[in-house]
Amino acid sequence: MKKIITCLLSLVAVLSACGQKNYKDADVKAFASLIENPEVILLDVRTAEEFAEGHIEGAINIDQKQDAFIDNVKATMDTTKTIAVYCRSGRRSANAAGKMAAEGYKCVNLNGGILAWKDAGMSVTTEPYEVDVFKTKSGKTVKFHALVHASIRIEYDGMEIEVDPVTKLGNRTIDYISMPKADYIFVTHEHGDHFDKAALAQLTKDNTTLIMNKRCAEMYGSGKSMTNGEKLETKDNFNVEAVPAYNTTEGRQQFHPKGRDNGYILTIDGLRIYIAGDTEDIPELSEIKDIDIAFLPCNQPYTMTPEQLIKAARVIKPKVLFPYHYGQTDVSTIRTQLSAEGIDVRIRHYE
Repeated sequence: MKKIITCLLSLVAVLSACGQKNYKDADVKAFASLIENPEVILLDVRTAEEFAEGHIEGAINIDQKQDAFIDNVKATMDTTKTIAVYCRSGRRSANAAGKMAAEGYKCVNLNGGILAWKDAGMSVTTEPYEVDVFKTKSGKTVKFHALVHASIRIEYDGMEIEVDPVTKLGNRTIDYISMPKADYIFVTHEHGDHFDKAALAQLTKDNTTLIMNKRCAEMYGSGKSMTNGEKLETKDNFNVEAVPAYNTTEGRQQFHPKGRDNGYILTIDGLRIYIAGDTEDIPELSEIKDIDIAFLPCNQPYTMTPEQLIKAARVIKPKVLFPYHYGQTDVSTIRTQLSAEGIDVRIRHYE
């Protein structure tokens, strides 16, 4: 009899433990407060179709019904970050939060999902691109939109900044007509996945400042030319520096010869942003200091291998690293290999 009772008690204990949540729930108010922290990752686990119909601004979309859901989470998100997760009503996100928590993630689930969010009068967006939000030294907001490949949209203090805008790449089309006109456009070099006259025409207004390398300025017939090492203070009081971007590996130098192309360092209200352009892990990287956010390319044979990118990140030591321009290159292991460096690696869907 004692054995039976002992077994029953053990079974109850096991069932109770299994029933315990390994994640937290939050109501709309607490969830909204949580995601104001730029260190928190916002995850929408609905389908791509639901996401396109309206989502919370800044959310990443990974469908929890996909067989590779956890693999996609691991490839995209850092286990040291808090994940704020939601779905339509809260059921799928609760399931997803449980799965992620079992893999070591700290998760907070939105009770009632986006339905409760909307009922509380909170806003949603149909913006199709992933957005990362940062604060400058004086507390102003800078938003980075992952568009495609090497194309980045930056919003800051009412200004629109575009980097290497292209209207079409492969099967993907970027609708620049629906976006605000640019105050500043930066072009790194003349290759078609960086320099697109149609995109420039769509984004340009009367007072747009267009900054390019010398070759692009010649090809376009207008724009300010900057060469490696040149610095500029804009009329809006942020600084720009053109830095080298080139190939060094034998047999690759013809893609991006030394001295022709630019990378750019933007210093916006104390926030230092390095956009590398097409480059390998060149010696000049050692001169790039105090970077908050770095965009480093990773597609061989044109730019860096993953190993080169990891080496470059260890030299630059940015606080946040976005691998971009990565094509079909597997960048999923970069975060793990840089985990000891204290670099926040964020992999976005630029492709």
